Amino acid sequence: MTTDTTVTWLTQEAFDRLTAELETLSTTGREEIAKKIESAREEGDLKENSGYHAAKEEQGKQEARIRTLTQLLRTAEVGDAPQSNGVVQPGTVITATIAGDESRFLIGSREIAGNTDLDVYSEQSPLGEAILGLKVGAKTSYAAPNGKEIAVKISKVETFTGA
Repeated sequence: MTTDTTVTWLTQEAFDRLTAELETLSTTGREEIAKKIESAREEGDLKENSGYHAAKEEQGKQEARIRTLTQLLRTAEVGDAPQSNGVVQPGTVITATIAGDESRFLIGSREIAGNTDLDVYSEQSPLGEAILGLKVGAKTSYAAPNGKEIAVKISKVETFTGA
């Protein structure tokens, strides 16, 4: 088993929201799925019981989410968004021209974005790795999964405000 010690920056709001989600999934969520499985099991032959298989699949997804949240919250660094100083860092909102198109996005964990409509790129993504540490006006490129080289120019770096 590998251990991922990546620290994820989270706002206090995101940390509280994810902690509440984990608590709900670990308690009432598990109880509800167990009842669904038991109810479906009582319907008879498990080989052809689609309700049972759907409930077991839902249980698997729920347990995966519990593991993800547990790990994320265990390694989270909670605090205010990093103040923008014109340098791309986790928790900042970037405006950049990517392959000729202007994009505005957050660098960090998707969990930070909450209810915003911002796209989110992790620091470990090809784009994230290419632009971390760059200043406004800097140009670089990165290799897309298909091998194509994509040009990037940083136009603006802002403090994430949750909106």
